[in-house]
Amino acid sequence: MTPDDAIAEQVRSAPLVVPRPPAGFAPRVAAGLDVAYVGETGALVAAAACVDIATAELVDSAVVPGHTDFPYVPGLFAYRELPSLLRALAALATAPDLLVCDGHGVAHPRRFGLACHVGLETGIPTIGVGKKPLGHYDPPATARGSWTPLVDGGEVVGRALRTQDGVKPIFVSVGHRVDIDTATDLVLRLSPEHRQPETTRAADRLCRRALKASLS
Repeated sequence: MTPDDAIAEQVRSAPLVVPRPPAGFAPRVAAGLDVAYVGETGALVAAAACVDIATAELVDSAVVPGHTDFPYVPGLFAYRELPSLLRALAALATAPDLLVCDGHGVAHPRRFGLACHVGLETGIPTIGVGKKPLGHYDPPATARGSWTPLVDGGEVVGRALRTQDGVKPIFVSVGHRVDIDTATDLVLRLSPEHRQPETTRAADRLCRRALKASLS
């Protein structure tokens, strides 16, 4: 698939995103997804880390090696990462009720970021949590739980959310089968002590350890 093919696929797929949760949605286990690259070689490791939402404790994890030949193109990261992330999910012994991606969902130029790709591929409710904004926002109040709209092209695409008092906000958006209020609440529940959700932190640690082991 070329970058032009990928862009066309995103445009076709964006209307398939469902911005509401399934009936009776009450997730207990959330899986964080992350990828780390081995320099510029195309080699990578993908991690899935399952966290109990009530306790923020790690309950299952999987790490898989991978490789990508897809070029580095802003807005098309899913085409580099998705195949390996799906293999990491498949390697879990626990079936998560929710996925939390280290990347955006509908907060994307074509409203179809990594979290949307993952959600549509798996059918699991998915949230995008980005460290950097796509679009514009006014800084939220300094208290934990404060948020302001994230706006791109005149459209609200997510929220700038303060997960801890006085820390920089993170950027939450719908991936698939979740609404923004539910996504905001779940991200706060998964972030009891740190800026990033425990799902993201756990997946990042797994990637770093796997990279270190591969280089030693």
